Amino acid sequence: MSLSEAAALASFLEPADRRALVAIDLGAESCRVSLLRWLPTGPHFHLVHRFANHAGKREDGLHWDLACILEGLNAGLRQCAGIATEGIRSIAVDGWAVDYVRLDESGAIVSDPFCYRDERTIAAVQALHERLSAERMRDLTGIQLLPLNTVYQMFADKSERKNLRWLNLPEFVLYSLGARPVSERTNATHTQMVGIDGKWSEEIFAALEQSTTEAPSIVEPGTDVGQLQGELAALSAFANTRLIAPACHDTASAIAAIADAGDDWAYISSGTWSLVGTLLQSPVNSSAAREQNFTNLGGADGTICFHKNVNGMWLLRQCMEEWSAAGTTLDLPDLIAAAAKFEPRSYVLDVDDPDLLLQGHMPERINAQLRHRGLPELSPAAADAAQMASFLFYSLAARYAVVLRNVSEITGKQFRRLYIMGGGSQNEFLNRLTAEATGLDVSRAGTECSTLGNFAVQLATLERTAASGPRATCEWAAKLAAAHHI
Repeated sequence: MSLSEAAALASFLEPADRRALVAIDLGAESCRVSLLRWLPTGPHFHLVHRFANHAGKREDGLHWDLACILEGLNAGLRQCAGIATEGIRSIAVDGWAVDYVRLDESGAIVSDPFCYRDERTIAAVQALHERLSAERMRDLTGIQLLPLNTVYQMFADKSERKNLRWLNLPEFVLYSLGARPVSERTNATHTQMVGIDGKWSEEIFAALEQSTTEAPSIVEPGTDVGQLQGELAALSAFANTRLIAPACHDTASAIAAIADAGDDWAYISSGTWSLVGTLLQSPVNSSAAREQNFTNLGGADGTICFHKNVNGMWLLRQCMEEWSAAGTTLDLPDLIAAAAKFEPRSYVLDVDDPDLLLQGHMPERINAQLRHRGLPELSPAAADAAQMASFLFYSLAARYAVVLRNVSEITGKQFRRLYIMGGGSQNEFLNRLTAEATGLDVSRAGTECSTLGNFAVQLATLERTAASGPRATCEWAAKLAAAHHI
C-alpha cells in the first residue's frame, strides 16, 4: 500500500469518542506535550508545551533532573486541560529508551536516574561478560550490544540499589500519573534483558544477581494501564482520562508514524542517534546480524524494528557546545548552508568510534581518531565550523549507505524508498548526501514522528473493533499525516 492509498483508506476513519488525546514525548534535549483534537475541519494536533532537558554532572556521575522533567510535564498537561474544553480521553508517553528510575518499597523515587552516557557502564560491560559472554547474551536476546543498554547500567548499580524495583522513564511517567507499573514491549526489549521468546530472561537476571520477580510486567504497545489519578484528575478536562502505554520507545513510536504498508522501504530515525534499518514481521538473529550487531527491538502491531545505532547529530551538537563555551554561538541552519559549499574529502570519519559517544571535547576526539589513522586533521576552531560540519555530514551519509546495504543483505529485502524522520530530517544537505550515497528515493517523514506515532497507537487501541485489521496503526497514522500534510 502506497502513502496515497493509505491516506485514502484512512480518510474514512473517524473516532467514536471525539475527546482530545495527549502525547508526551521525552527527549534527551527537550520534552514535549502535544494535543490532538477533532475539529470540524478534521484532526488537528499541535505542540502545547516544550521545555529543555539535559543531563548534569554530579559527584557520582551523569544524572537526569527528574523533578524538572515532571514539573515541565505537569505544566504542559495543565495547559492541555485549559485548551481541550471537550475533555481529554487519554494520555500516552514515549521517550528515549534504556534509562530507568529506582523505586523503594513504597513506590517512592530513590534518586534521580543515571543518564545512559554516564561512563560507569564502560567497566560494567567487561565485568558482566565475565559472567555471561557477549555471544551468549546476543543469542538470548537478539539485541544490539551497546554499553548504554539497561542491562549494563543495572550491573553498574551499587549493591544496595540492585534489588529495588525499577521502571523505564516513559513507564515511570505513566506510573507517576496513576498507571500500574509495567514495562511496555518496545522499551522492554531495549533493556537487553528480554529473551527472543519475549519474556524476561532468567539467565540474564541471574548474571545481574537480580530476580525477574522484581521486574515490571511486560505489556504490548497500546495497553491501557489505568486511569489518571492525583491533582490533575480533579480538573474537569481530565475526568475519566485513560493512561496508555503506546510504543514507549520513541523510535518505535516514530516508525509507527510511517504510513506505508509496503515492504520495500527502510528508515533512518535521525536525531542525537541515527537508527538505520527496516521493519520486519519476526526477529532475525542470524550470524551476520550478530556479527554486525543489528538489533531486534519491539515495534507497534507486533512488528520488529531491525536496525543499528549509528552516531548521529550528537557529533555536531557536541562540537557546537564546545565552540559556544569558547564564545562562538552558531546557528544550525546557517552552519548547514555553509557546510554544503565544501567538497568531500578522500576519507571519512569512523562515526561509531566508541570514544565519539562520550560527552565533551568533540573536535579533539575527532582529530584524535584521524591522527591515530594517519589522516589529516581538521581545524577545531569555530571559524572553521562549516568545514567540520561538512566532513561530519559526508561521514554520516557514507555510514548510512554501508549499514543499509548490510540490512538488505541480511534480511533479503530490496529497498526503493528511505524515510528519514526526526529533527535531523530537516537537514536537506545531509538528506541529499544520503540519497546520493544510498541510491534510494529519500522522503522526509517529519520532525515530530514520535508524536504522530504516539497518537496513532492510541487511536488504534481506543478504536479497536473486531473488524480492525493488522494495519490499524498505519491507517490512523496515514489519516493524521494527511491532515497535517506530513
